[in-house]
Amino acid sequence: MTNTGWRFLFSHDGLPDTKNWPVCLDALKQAFATVDQQTTMAEMKAWQPTLVRALQQLDLPAWRISQVISDHNDWIYRYTLRESLSEMQHQGWGQPPCDFCVLTLGSGARHESLLGPDQDNAMIIDNYPDARHNEIDTWFQSLGERFTDKLDAAGIPLCRGHVMARWPLWRKPLDQWCEQMRLWSRRRTVKLVQLSNILLDFQPVYGQAALADSFRQTLLDLMPGAGLFLDEMNELQKETTVALDRLDRLSSDGQDAPHQQAINLKRQGLLPMQAALRLMALRKGVAAADCKGRLTALCQAGFLSSDRAKGLNDALEYLLSLLLDAQMEAVSLGRSPDGWVDKSKLAPHQRQQLKMALMQIRELQRLAAN
Repeated sequence: MTNTGWRFLFSHDGLPDTKNWPVCLDALKQAFATVDQQTTMAEMKAWQPTLVRALQQLDLPAWRISQVISDHNDWIYRYTLRESLSEMQHQGWGQPPCDFCVLTLGSGARHESLLGPDQDNAMIIDNYPDARHNEIDTWFQSLGERFTDKLDAAGIPLCRGHVMARWPLWRKPLDQWCEQMRLWSRRRTVKLVQLSNILLDFQPVYGQAALADSFRQTLLDLMPGAGLFLDEMNELQKETTVALDRLDRLSSDGQDAPHQQAINLKRQGLLPMQAALRLMALRKGVAAADCKGRLTALCQAGFLSSDRAKGLNDALEYLLSLLLDAQMEAVSLGRSPDGWVDKSKLAPHQRQQLKMALMQIRELQRLAAN
């Protein structure tokens, strides 16, 4: 299996067939030997650190491992959706009354998840007559409640901010999604921009992907001209600071820190980069939803120099590496993985590399503001 093949590990409904894998993949083969088709989804989710350890033994970089973890979460999504649909059919609900597409949002959609994400999802339903709204929406509300409950039971918790297809705000027909974004993008309202920041990084995970493609095209046509909306998005991204003080020393914002040496690199590293790249992509009509894809597209279109794009790509990879190592250590100690990194455990050269990565991201924020 080559590097281009890692994304296919969870591309099918079943688990990969490992019997013909070469000896060099024994670590991964042994990891898959501990799960099978009878393994519950809760056990599959709890198995992810075993998968990560095997991939680390094969010297896969953290950014590639984060893609595989995201793919595995997508695999769990698809399982819970198939199970929910089967359950509904057996209970007399019948087949879906029209086409639909379930979306993952945020880090899952960018395929930049590490260990311990919660749910962020939405649903696009194919357009239907208003007279059938109660019938059709009731059907999809039941589906949304079922699969999100199953994800929660599997170890992908319900979103505390209610960003899930079980709620009407995140479940509607395609025309209503498009009209919602037309209305939202005409206004400079903090709350609407915050909700949009969650929505605008999306990928189809189950159902008719053409619905997601149509919605994305609407956004690509709409957003470059949404000046006031993007201005407010810019103000929000400027407020998301990196973990550096005014003297460029590593420094936490102090919010909920477990100890004085803790830095939340998800909140003060990845999030500022993601927000700045999202803003630039929307302004320039870039379709990619992931950070690497956006960096490549922005560079190819001449909006970022190749040196800057490479430096930001390196920064992204380094942050993911530090976070994954910290999360795996937390798991080994029986703690829940989170976004915190202990800077006291970093060697001097690691601190310097982290500082340089954060400075690159801070400069990206300045570029995105112009």
